[in-house]
Amino acid sequence: MTNKTIQRVYEILEGTNNDKITKSFQIFIITLIAVNVLVVIVETEESVLDEYGYLFTPFEVFSVIVFTVEYVGRILVYKLNPKYTNSKFGLARLLVSPMMLVDLAAILPFFLPFVVTDTRFIRIIRLLRLFRLFKLSRYSEPMQTLGIVFKSKAGDLAVAFFILFIVLIFASSLMYHAEHEAQPEVFSSIPASMWWGIVTLTTIGYGDVYPVTVPGKLIAAGVAVIGIAVYAIPTGIMASAFTEELRHKREQKNNTCPHCGKDISHS
Repeated sequence: MTNKTIQRVYEILEGTNNDKITKSFQIFIITLIAVNVLVVIVETEESVLDEYGYLFTPFEVFSVIVFTVEYVGRILVYKLNPKYTNSKFGLARLLVSPMMLVDLAAILPFFLPFVVTDTRFIRIIRLLRLFRLFKLSRYSEPMQTLGIVFKSKAGDLAVAFFILFIVLIFASSLMYHAEHEAQPEVFSSIPASMWWGIVTLTTIGYGDVYPVTVPGKLIAAGVAVIGIAVYAIPTGIMASAFTEELRHKREQKNNTCPHCGKDISHS
């Protein structure tokens, strides 16, 4: 390919140019991903599979061809990406990047059955087609925002979930000692008691496991109240991070020229 062609392919794949061809390509890929996920879901209905199953295989072949061409195309133009241009191991870094791994997972389920004969393993592999849903993060601004938020607040979320894990262990241990004699088949061990701890801390309360002793009920009441507060910590972190990121995007948009895309905040 000529340098001009490579540059054009890069602009279309990465969306660096907002012309009609680039936008049409993005809409096409988003639609194809959405239909793929829909097919994975509806083909589990036997009636749908019996009546329209003959359409699924050609569509799967077409999808894999498109996704494979996209995957190979990104490899061919990777040198134009500023992230990998000046890196000695740029190609290796590209191949192990999260999004390229998602792209690989989107096409592997089609090829692996040719080398694997275990039917149970093949069924599991076919479920990997759902990874195509994560490809939307390349083309969907909301999903990109979600990724930015998770990345920026990873440390805070880790602390919050560590606290939740400590509370879970403490609550499950107390409940085991309080209920083990009364319900040895339900609270047989601390790990078994963690099921009760998880559904209580998350306020789901399925009702399949519950205390019958007075100490157990008192512990359950305390854990339920604590669970509301502890479970709200990661929710608050994500909510504030989303607000902060959306405000930043609005400010960035207001400081950008709608015609040339240049920063006008200092002009």
